[in-house]
Amino acid sequence: MKLKTELMDEKALDRALTRIAHEIIEKNKGVEGIALMGIKRKGIPLAQRLSDKINSIEGQDMPVGIIDIALYRDDISKNVIDMSQSDTLINFDVEGKKIILVDDVLYTGRTVRAAMDAIIDVGRPKSIQLAVLIDRGHRELPIRADYVGKNVPTSKNEEILVMLKGIDEKDGVVLVEE
Repeated sequence: MKLKTELMDEKALDRALTRIAHEIIEKNKGVEGIALMGIKRKGIPLAQRLSDKINSIEGQDMPVGIIDIALYRDDISKNVIDMSQSDTLINFDVEGKKIILVDDVLYTGRTVRAAMDAIIDVGRPKSIQLAVLIDRGHRELPIRADYVGKNVPTSKNEEILVMLKGIDEKDGVVLVEE
C-alpha cells in the first residue's frame, strides 16, 4: 500500500466529530430517546467520542451500544460462524428509541445493512440513522448517511484508513493506493 494523501489529522477528525455531534442534536431537537450504536471495530470508539461530545454540549449521557455484524454478513456461510461468539453489547432497550449507527467508513453499504439486521433482531427502534466519519462512495445498496464527517470520492483501487488512538498510535485518516 502506498500513501496517497492525508485526509484528516487529529484536529480535523475532532472537528468533524464535533460537527456531527451538533448535527445530531439539531436534527433530533435534543437527545431525548436517542442511543448510539458503534459498529465493531472502529465505530465503537467513534460512538463513544460522539457520546462524550454530546454530553459536554447537552449535559446528558448518551447510551452507547456495540454491534458485531459478523453473524449478519452476506459473504460468509452461517455454517462457518459460531453463533455464541458475538460481541454485540446493548445495555438499553432498543424499543422505540432513535438509534444512531456509527461507523468509520461508508463504502458499499453492506456493513450498515448487516448492522440494521442485528438491531432489528434485538427490538424495534423508532428510527435508525447513520453517522460516518468518511463516505467514500461506491454504494451497492440504497443506503446513505445522515451525518458525514467528510465525503471522499475514491477509486476502487484506493482504500481509506482511519486511525484512532487506543487502537492505533494516533488519530487521523489517510488515503492509500494498492
